Amino acid sequence: MSSEVPPLAARMSARRLSQSLGHWRRRGARQGSADLAAGIRMLVLDGRLPPGTRLPAERELTEALGVSRTMVTAALEQLRADGLVASRRGAGSWVALPRGTGSRGGDTPMVGHGMIDLARAAPFAMPGVAAAIEAATPRVAGELAEHGYYEYGIPELRQRIADRYVARGLPTTADQILVTNGAQHAFALALQLLVSPGDRVLVESPTYCNILDSIRAAHAIPVPVALTEDGWDLDGVEAALRQAAPRLAYFIVDFHNPTGLRLDAEGRQRLTAALTRTRTLAMVDETYVEIDLEGDPLDGPPPVASFAEDVVITIGSASKAYWGGLRLGWLRAPREMVNRLVSVRPAIDLGSPVFEQVVLAQLLADSDRLLPPRRRELARLRDVLAEELRATLPEWSFRLPSGGLNLWCHLPAPVSTRIAVSAQNHGLRLAPGSRFSAHGGLERWLRLPFVLAEDVLRDAVRRLGLASASVCGADAGRAGGCGVGAAVRGGQDCEDGVVPAT
Repeated sequence: MSSEVPPLAARMSARRLSQSLGHWRRRGARQGSADLAAGIRMLVLDGRLPPGTRLPAERELTEALGVSRTMVTAALEQLRADGLVASRRGAGSWVALPRGTGSRGGDTPMVGHGMIDLARAAPFAMPGVAAAIEAATPRVAGELAEHGYYEYGIPELRQRIADRYVARGLPTTADQILVTNGAQHAFALALQLLVSPGDRVLVESPTYCNILDSIRAAHAIPVPVALTEDGWDLDGVEAALRQAAPRLAYFIVDFHNPTGLRLDAEGRQRLTAALTRTRTLAMVDETYVEIDLEGDPLDGPPPVASFAEDVVITIGSASKAYWGGLRLGWLRAPREMVNRLVSVRPAIDLGSPVFEQVVLAQLLADSDRLLPPRRRELARLRDVLAEELRATLPEWSFRLPSGGLNLWCHLPAPVSTRIAVSAQNHGLRLAPGSRFSAHGGLERWLRLPFVLAEDVLRDAVRRLGLASASVCGADAGRAGGCGVGAAVRGGQDCEDGVVPAT
């Protein structure tokens, strides 16, 4: 562990750290310092406390959390022993990484040997990626005499992506495609061009957590509209567009992350009509559109851009359908908008890697053969996870999604963060519901991805049952979940997510 004081490091205030921790303490727990240490550790693993971040003084943190100084001191001592916090007299404490941290996220000192990671909805590479890499290797030889910079992306890949939109009923040409380093990068480019500090960005609630981080990093203000049991509250969206006048909107309408919901064609038409009336530009994230577990994406609802092409930027990614290690995504927009986005790209990067683009072009050319078995395997893992949850935690409820990679579980009490904190002690990493909310809450919800091997998923649910029992009490744990009455009393429940399906 390095004890060097990080230069010009950002400082996390005690108030902000307290808010980020959420409901970190298990009800009635005697070892509060262990819970506090686990809560801070979870923020580090989630990336919300980056290495080098200066922590508040012990006295300030004691006051913000309303706990004893002894508890805070003991928690920080435990984190120092784990190598996640470093301190120096007169310089305070800051987040650090242990020496020897490797590259494999599930087997590093930071995550822990044997840790199961269910915080990341990232599946293994599809069969066929290795063959595509082998086929791409000789084809890249022709690029070696060139400079290798393609701000828009290599022509072959842009055409392959455009062809996929055409197959889904949306006429698209290659010059309407911009290849990016993932969908998140595409959204960052749009923020760079279109949003200024203080501008509002309309989002769903819940929504993809990293998008919220990007909005805040741009010093913009997320304006959430809650989803309902049936999906999108279009009345609420229309009202927010009129009243908040957002500079940009962000939607995931195909197998929404984290709920798995999908907006039908009629809803898409109404949504784009509202965007057109208010002249609001929308980013529509289609990262999950190819993960249709019960049908063919070509038979699904038309892309949102087909209803109002001039107000929609569509973003996509190879990370879920093919492999996240390719780190490639794209956006589709009118030509003029693509050119404007490329004009701001040099401030972020100078183009995407050529080799990976050739690999993805090869995969897209063979997508009709490669994707169906991928979908069948993910559907099987979805069913395995659902079966294990029903047997181990029968008081939890969820809607079985027809696509995507996640189960959005409704808990019988507002204990999502406390379960996520406790789960680390059982070798399980989770993302609590509050991570998917613009303003906290969602403590009755927990996202569980079905992206790991069958035996690992079964073991993960076993560990999850132990974590739930430790939070809710032995009697509730044996019953399969939290006792609703006991857990709700004395706890505030910020319920702004979808209503559970029965």
